[in-house]
Amino acid sequence: MRRIALILLLFIALSSAPHFGVETLLRPTPAVVAAQALPMPPERVQRAAYGPLKLRGVWRLRSDASVFGGISSLLAYGNDRFTGLSDSGEYVNFVLGSASPGRIASLPRLPEQIKERHRLQDTESMTRDPVSGRIWTGFEQVQRICRYAPGFASIEACAYPPAMQDWPKDFGAESLVRLGDGRFLTIGERAFVGGGGHEVLLWSGDPTELDTPPPAHLSYIAPTGYMPTDAVWLGGDRLLVLTRRMTIADWFTAKLTLVRLPKLRQGAVMKGEVIASFEPPAPVDNMEGLAVTREKDGPMLWIVSDDNHLALQRTLLFKFALPRDWVSDAPAP
Repeated sequence: MRRIALILLLFIALSSAPHFGVETLLRPTPAVVAAQALPMPPERVQRAAYGPLKLRGVWRLRSDASVFGGISSLLAYGNDRFTGLSDSGEYVNFVLGSASPGRIASLPRLPEQIKERHRLQDTESMTRDPVSGRIWTGFEQVQRICRYAPGFASIEACAYPPAMQDWPKDFGAESLVRLGDGRFLTIGERAFVGGGGHEVLLWSGDPTELDTPPPAHLSYIAPTGYMPTDAVWLGGDRLLVLTRRMTIADWFTAKLTLVRLPKLRQGAVMKGEVIASFEPPAPVDNMEGLAVTREKDGPMLWIVSDDNHLALQRTLLFKFALPRDWVSDAPAP
């Protein structure tokens, strides 16, 4: 009964915990992000849970900044440098394991957004152009996509794509991916289409630009009972999609799927193969963000969990080695 009560409390809190109603912007503030290394699961558990992925470490992240947490998406730059984006509209820059402070601040806003309440700043997805350094984010409550200068130095443009306006407000663009040729795709968490799939929108260019044509409509088939929370392109026809489930019996669990992309065009169906599962006895929480780095030891996958600003949850950061041939510079189909 205690577990059921906690879960019911969490369901209530999820709709309000990160959104304190405060309308003031948080100016850039130093923030130390402490990383506590957690015990690695036994090898037999890792083999059963993570399949072709090789666990390199898992950390619990904490910070002296009171607004830290709620990380729903992640950018990784190599050398253990990261940017996390929260579901209350703050970004945090940090170096894993460094005692030196990073920086936490509210996202820049357009003039008409200055007085928006925190609930409307629910940012759930993020992607970056590695050449220009520009960053795009997806907002859930208002079904908006915005573009920012490198490092979130300023906000450049925002759009409210008509194709997203019918998506459920609390379950919108949890993923946002920029392909190498400048196309963008997003997957609706609970935007369902025929055949049991989740709606995927594919833009031929920047979705925040007025002259970009309307998106093509595709679909993604998730594991039964799971909802997509992030995606990352590995190059070529490989896309990783993170999916999540929450139940009274199992609390949070997650599955990572590998999609071999078909030709990306109107009506295409994307279906992934489950390659890793996150459930007890291995560490798990509300798994929401993916990022990939290329290191001297090969490509690495980073996965972060969203603690929803609640004491009964944790911000966990996982590091996995990916098979080397999964990551390439090949164009998407």
